[in-house]
This record gives sequence, C-alpha cells and structure tokens, in this order.
Amino acid sequence: MRKLLPLIGTPSGSHPGGRSAMTCRFRCGDACFHEVPNTSSNEYVGDVIAGALSRRSVMRAAAVVTVAAAGAGAVGVAGAPEAQAAPAAEGGPRKPEGARGLRFTPVPPNTADAVTVPEGYRQNVVIRWGEPILRGAPAFDPEKQTAAAQAGQFGYNCDFLALMPLKGERGRQLLVANHEYTDEILMFRGYDSENPTREQVEIAWAAHGLAVVAVEEDHRSGKLTPVTRHPLNRRLTATSEFRLTGPVAGSDLVRTSADPSGTKVRGTLNNCAGGTTPWGTTLHAEENFNQYFAHGSRATDKRYGVGTGTTERKWERFDKRFDLAQEPNEVHRFGYVVELDPYDPDSVPRKRTALGRFKHEAATVRLTHDGRPVVYSGDDERFDYFYKFVGSKRMRPGNSRSAREHNLTLLDEGTLYVARLTGDSPAIEIDGTGKLPKDGEFDGSGQWIPLATATADGAVSHVEGMTAEEVFVFTRLAGDKVGATKMDRPEDIEPNPVTGKVYVALTNNSRRGVDANPEADEANPRNANKHGHVLELTERWNRPESTEFAWSLFLVAGDPEDPATYFAGFPKDSVSPISCPDNVAFDAHGNLWISTDGSALGSHDGLFGVATRGSRRGELKQFLTVPRGAETCGPVIQDRRVLVAVQHPGEVDGASVEKPASTWPDGPGRHVRPAVVAVWRADGRDIGV
Repeated sequence: MRKLLPLIGTPSGSHPGGRSAMTCRFRCGDACFHEVPNTSSNEYVGDVIAGALSRRSVMRAAAVVTVAAAGAGAVGVAGAPEAQAAPAAEGGPRKPEGARGLRFTPVPPNTADAVTVPEGYRQNVVIRWGEPILRGAPAFDPEKQTAAAQAGQFGYNCDFLALMPLKGERGRQLLVANHEYTDEILMFRGYDSENPTREQVEIAWAAHGLAVVAVEEDHRSGKLTPVTRHPLNRRLTATSEFRLTGPVAGSDLVRTSADPSGTKVRGTLNNCAGGTTPWGTTLHAEENFNQYFAHGSRATDKRYGVGTGTTERKWERFDKRFDLAQEPNEVHRFGYVVELDPYDPDSVPRKRTALGRFKHEAATVRLTHDGRPVVYSGDDERFDYFYKFVGSKRMRPGNSRSAREHNLTLLDEGTLYVARLTGDSPAIEIDGTGKLPKDGEFDGSGQWIPLATATADGAVSHVEGMTAEEVFVFTRLAGDKVGATKMDRPEDIEPNPVTGKVYVALTNNSRRGVDANPEADEANPRNANKHGHVLELTERWNRPESTEFAWSLFLVAGDPEDPATYFAGFPKDSVSPISCPDNVAFDAHGNLWISTDGSALGSHDGLFGVATRGSRRGELKQFLTVPRGAETCGPVIQDRRVLVAVQHPGEVDGASVEKPASTWPDGPGRHVRPAVVAVWRADGRDIGV
C-alpha cells in the first residue's frame, strides 16, 4: 500500500503547494501572497480537470511495478557525493517492467535529506555552488566570500541545464546552466535581511546569471566532473553586458540614463527554464524579474507584479537602476528570452524582444517543415497565458561563419501569438467540482491569436489600441486585450520529438475559484488547484506554425487514490503520486520527464517519467527525489545519463547558516549548497531499458 509521509519541518497549508515561506520570499518575491496581477475579464481556463476519469480510463493489460511503501527511503549522503539507491521491494529484486525508457523500480515518496535514485543506479555531484570554473578563481570558502571570487565560480540555484556537444574533445560536453536566484540567508553567516552589506549584495549579483563549464565523463564509473579553466568556461552575472535586439531595441520604453541608446543592458535576472536551438545556442528565460525592482507606481508595473515599496534584497540601496522612482524604464529591460552562444566566450548574449516580455518559463524550439523556428514559452503566474513565436526566416544548415551569423538573427523576426482554449462541453457542465461533462472527457480546441509581427523594416501590432513596441514590452496587457485563456501557472512547454505533440506543465493555482477569482473551465480544472496538471496539445496537421490546435487532458496531478486525479487513463493503482509539475523534458523514446516544485503530498520533490503513447500511456514512475527543502530542476535526459539541478536545498522556514535544515551535499558542519547531479545505470546501459 502506498503511504504518504508528513513533510517534516515544512509549514502546512499556509503556502501554495509545499513551498516554504523562505522560497516565496527569495524565489518569486511572495508572488502568491500579492494581489493577482491579471484582473482582466477574459475567460479563465481552470478548475475542471480535477475529476478527470474520462472514457479513456479503461483498465489496460499492461501494469507497472506498484510503488514501494514510503518510509524505506534513501540514506543521507552526509559528505559523500554519491547518493543511495532506493531499496528493493519486499521479496528481493525483480526485473522492472514498464514502457521502454521507464523500466526501473520507482523510488518511493520519502523525506530523506538525500538524493534518492532507483535500485541499480548510481550518481555523483557534478558541480556545486562556489566551485571555481574560471582561471584565477579561488577555491570556495563560505566564510571568506567576495564578489570577485564568485564571478569566477559556479553560481547559485541552478534551474535550466543543457549539455552541448564538444567536437574534437572525446568524453567532454559543455554544461550550460541558469543561476536563477540567491538565498542570502543560507549563503551568509549572520545575514541581516534589513541591512545587507554592499559586499553581500555584490556577491549576490555575481551568483545570479548563467554559467558555461566543460564537463568530462569518467567512462569507468559514469561520473561527470568539471574541467576547470577550459577556454569555453564562462560566467555571466547581474552586471555583465547584454544586448537588446529585435523590435524593442532603441525604443523610448527601454532607454535609461545609463543607456540612452536603449540597446545595452547590464545583467540577466531570475533565469528559470530555457531551451536549446537547432543552430547550437541556448535560450534562457527571465522569470520573476519583478521582485528586484522597488517603488513601482504605474499600472503596467502592477500588471507585472512590481511592488510599490522596497524589495527583499534591498538592491535599490546600492544601484539606482533597481529603484523605479529614479529609473522607471529599467524594469522594461528584463523579462525576455536571452540567447547565448556557448561556443563563443567573447560573444555578447542577446535579449530577444520579439518573443515578448513576461515571466518567461522556458523557451523551447522546433522547426517548421521549411526550417523556420517556433518557440514555446509559458508565463509563470496564476491566471496568465502561454505563447509561441513563429519565425519568418529559415535556418541555414552547417556551422560556417556565415551560417552562424545568419542563424543568430532568426529570433528577431516573426509573429508572437498567445493561446486561447475552448472546451467542447457546455459551460453549465463545468462546475469546478471535478464532475465530468456528459461527453466523458475534458478536451477541446484552441487558437493562436496573433499579437504582433516583427520584420527587418519594423513591427506591426495586431492588438487594437497598442503599438507594436507596446505589445512586445507589455505583452501581458496584449494577451488581456485579445482574450487569451487564463491558466494555472503555465510553466515549461515542450514539443515531443517523436510525436510532435506539445505538453504544457501547469504547476498549481491555489486561488482558482477563491474569493472573486475566476472559476473553473474545461482546460484547467480544479478550484483551489494545489497539485497542478499537464495539457497535451496537437497542432493542426502537426505543423508547429499552425494557428489552430486540439487539446486534451493528459495528467491531473495528486495522490492517485484521490478520485480527482487522472493519468491519461492508465490504472491509478500502478502509478507514482505526483504534485506540482514544473520543468519537463523528453527522452529518445518519447517519454515525458517531469520535475516538480512544491509537492503538496507530504513527500519531497522529485523527477518522474511518464509514457505518452502505446498501451502504457499514462504510466508514471518516480525516478528520484531531492533533499529537504529542495526543488528538482533541469532536467537533461540522455540515453545513458540523467542530469538534474538540486535547487535551494535546505530552504525551509527558520533555516539559516547557523541553523541549517539540510546537510546536503557535504554533511554536517558544512554549508548547504545547491548543486548539479548526474545519475546513470551501474551496469552502464541505457536508462530504463
């Protein structure tokens, strides 16, 4: 029997999902406790999915190994970089069953202060916060941190990860990582949140941003280790130079006293998920940028969640650009997708304004049949929207200088769209309780509504009453005007490389149907939705440039014993419990891998694999769990390796350097440190086969 454990040390009920108050403070600026930014009157897509037991819920012949009883969790790593494997089920080991790529024994829900992996798998910590990656950077010393040292060391709190090939260097790859945000209270002994020092603030600036670091595989053990001082290693921080490109570059809306040209930006902030491009670059999505800016006063500031007072980190005391009373346009220079060329350490990363400005979660790319890029992105806010950009220029194949220069312009020209979803059942049948409509399933159709088109000669708005520049800077308001569908925190969006279907992770929305907030509709279906869900979209003719699509419910997260959950029709007594889907990725078999953020089931966050097709469609299995207070990020799924970022371990209410809530990864008496972890099969074979 499956048993869920209480989440020791985490407050119950007061915060969305299983997040701690500390997470809400440092990661997103207490977004869930502020007024919902979207007060538009357009229809909300949200509370019905909860009871989805559709006519497809037929018992299937295939079954998976039942989830092992909780409480048999992993042993803490306490100083050892290798995590423990989950113990075998009672009665001894047996060959795991499942869809190809998912043949492993599921890890049981647990609250171990460790990374727990399946039986027969091994892992190592690839790189931790503070490890030197640039020439001349010192070894990490938590008691002697400096901004100069941190600028040459691996940054804090990774989210998006990518492994890029390194031609001519056998066994090596380039690891590219986002450093989303900082937990100053877990970084600095004696930290005073009301009176941070300049040095602490500058260290935090240096710990944000991006990192590129070569990693090398040990073929005997499967471990990945960083190659320090590799010529391609790089750090980009909150003070590095970035360039605005596309339709907003040079606009009066982005000019500041420090940059009257409106084309050069210092830094990137709160980079969450991202993506890679077919032409060999990486994309990095600026998400909760609003929390860094003080004294917002305009309606547009409010729509983006910018507060009217001081900020948590007090950066505005040390740089006036974070004080909107002094630099009102600085905030308009954040909230974009950043494109980085990891193979050119001298290149200036570019903020692609044609992809719109909002709290981007992810930027995933596929090509049309004629070679034009299509980029999907979610806006991680309650009751906000998801988008796609369809480029107008074709990618040039090859790696010549001319091809690379051309391809680095692809995301500056094209059309930005926002999604509108319509259910196929009468509204009266959707009451927010989870009761199925008469047709027995939650599904419908959708449209991509054009917002603006950017060309080499200028840009054209498709939104009445807004200029093109306004659409690209105030994209949320454009979505409001055209009646986009309000969603339950749309986060990562990924196209399946095998089937072409697109999957949208909707993490949760505790405000659905509460007070005066919008009620449920057929696409987002639970009031007070604390567990989230996953939608599956099929573009018309399976062409990514299509402006019409069909959608259906794929997963409704939560405890499978809850009748308000749904696993694509797969028997619910044979799946792992899951809550708060966040980042997603695919393996070569077309299985969807889901990392979670803020599990509201009493167990720690983890990584899950689920089959998307065949007789085992909906078979969901937990692959790993992360330590106390941590979130699972990344992930990267290769044939023989899984990579995850263990973000904010020890981020539990009341924790500090003096009173740590976690001892991961280095054991008692050491700073808790966010890190990247690699997992592989002990026998060296492919994952899950």
